[in-house]
Amino acid sequence: MWAIPALFIFFLLSQLIQPDWETLNGTAAQVTGAGIQVPEDVMAILSSSCFACHSDENRLSWFDKITPANFLVASHIEKGKAVLNFSKWNELTPPQQKAQLFYSLNKILEKEMPLASYVTIHPEAKLTKEKVDVLKRYIASLAPRKTTATGEVAVPDTQSKNRRQKPAVVPAPNGIRYIEGYGNWKAISTTDRFDNETMRVIFANDIAVKAIEDQRTNPWPDGAVFAKVAWKEKADDQGNITPGEFYQAEFMIKDAKKYVETKGWGWARWRGMDLKPYGKNADFANECVSCHAPQKDNDYVFTAPLNLAILKLNNNGNF
Repeated sequence: MWAIPALFIFFLLSQLIQPDWETLNGTAAQVTGAGIQVPEDVMAILSSSCFACHSDENRLSWFDKITPANFLVASHIEKGKAVLNFSKWNELTPPQQKAQLFYSLNKILEKEMPLASYVTIHPEAKLTKEKVDVLKRYIASLAPRKTTATGEVAVPDTQSKNRRQKPAVVPAPNGIRYIEGYGNWKAISTTDRFDNETMRVIFANDIAVKAIEDQRTNPWPDGAVFAKVAWKEKADDQGNITPGEFYQAEFMIKDAKKYVETKGWGWARWRGMDLKPYGKNADFANECVSCHAPQKDNDYVFTAPLNLAILKLNNNGNF
């Protein structure tokens, strides 16, 4: 008979053990407005679905502070703020802010955020289709289309010729070498990154194309390689969007054993006309893995290949 009262007393005493909420909550100056200036409807969504774990404005419910669940809640907050803290939004540059919003939207679209376990006991945090559409429209508005002179549309052709005349390109910090001739591969898809105003063409080598034909893309076979080529977006005086200044070329190389520490893929990127390797050291690849993490169930690949009939056309590029 004494067991139940003893457990109850133990439960009450355990409530005296709490995480350091003061440190997690931050200062009053950090909390006010959560540091980000957005339209009222967007702020309402961020406040109800994001701030609890991604700002110093935690707004904990009474049941969030019950031991031992409170330590799990504190862990989620600590990890969430390490990835993105809206209370320190103004410490980021505008490009970094756009990239963070784009990355966050990907997490939402992949239904990784907000956490299902959090939404279960905090139903007000659930993101409906209407709320997601509000976020989409706002993020898209951050990259307005820019109209330029029609003559600038031809810039990529000249850039391509100049780039082919460059001397040997320096390898990426992780030792991966720049792959010449990817423009002769088949173009399998295109993408539009509205957060940084770039448009991209994705090329695949023969092994990757064969995998698409055989429907063996999850996982992709060793030897499959993708080349993603990006240009800054330009618009002519008619409003047509075309490639502008060359931005970067990046590669994903599949080798499950060689690149086991980076999810089976070798990552490399070169920026600008001089094809400068991206990253200070080999750890830059972790940034790539993190960006592609929403696609972990698709072998970390965002690209959805075009129809097979299109791939069988002679679509060799001129890059």
